[in-house]
Amino acid sequence: MTKQLKIDPRVYQISILSSLIVYGFFFLDFEIRPNFFFLIIGSTLFTQYICTKLFTDSSFDPKSCLISGLSLCLLLRTGSPSIAILCAVITISSKFILRFNSKHIFNPTNFGLVVIMLLFSNAWVSPGQWGNAATLGFFIACFGFLVVNRAARSDVTWAFLLIYSTLVFARSIWLGDPFAIPLHHLQNGAFLIFTFFMISDPKTTPDSRAGRVIFALLVALGAYFVTFVLFRTNGLLWSLAVFALAVPIIDMIVPGIKYQWKKLNLKSIQINGEVPAR
Repeated sequence: MTKQLKIDPRVYQISILSSLIVYGFFFLDFEIRPNFFFLIIGSTLFTQYICTKLFTDSSFDPKSCLISGLSLCLLLRTGSPSIAILCAVITISSKFILRFNSKHIFNPTNFGLVVIMLLFSNAWVSPGQWGNAATLGFFIACFGFLVVNRAARSDVTWAFLLIYSTLVFARSIWLGDPFAIPLHHLQNGAFLIFTFFMISDPKTTPDSRAGRVIFALLVALGAYFVTFVLFRTNGLLWSLAVFALAVPIIDMIVPGIKYQWKKLNLKSIQINGEVPAR
């Protein structure tokens, strides 16, 4: 006897981020207090609900805003509750207000973090040094998501990983640095969240595969320039915010099909857990 399971890919993303936060609370010294966690999550859900009522005819769907809220919990650091709430509001409302051609322009989490860092000096992004075990586990979970959910347009993730890693290692070879330096640069939580949850956001990337590769190249070059030429922190965030403005142009030059969230079909799964031969 068989049955069909339908899984929204965002559920997998929420599970990954939630598991990391729970692990951080109990086993790592995550710099986030429980009250800030509930403030951010509550603010993202409330803003999503209000904006859905004001700007759309759709029913309230918390999945996308939960991904943004959980990412903010992992990355945003501030001692001000009002700044944390404001960042959550800016993050979610940007999806409904800053739109072009039926797509929101910026990745919500990235936009919220960039704006809040521009406005306030006492808000910053934590690189998320979680230790080797947590970082490796998070990478494996994210990799598993890409394997399972091919429809999430993971090509932009692979293109960005290849291009940016090549640039970082090439710089290390040019300077004669040991490979431990570029590896350390790539092995942090902020980089993984950016790669698997921001630049890979199918709702804010170009519609065509060629366009997404171009987009990944631009963001990688911009991030490298900010980090290693201007010697500024958060080069990934600044670069993505700037080149998100190029996505409408890329879509016009290299058009494609707009992405719609779809459920994954895991067919022919027996009740006893065995998958029959195809």
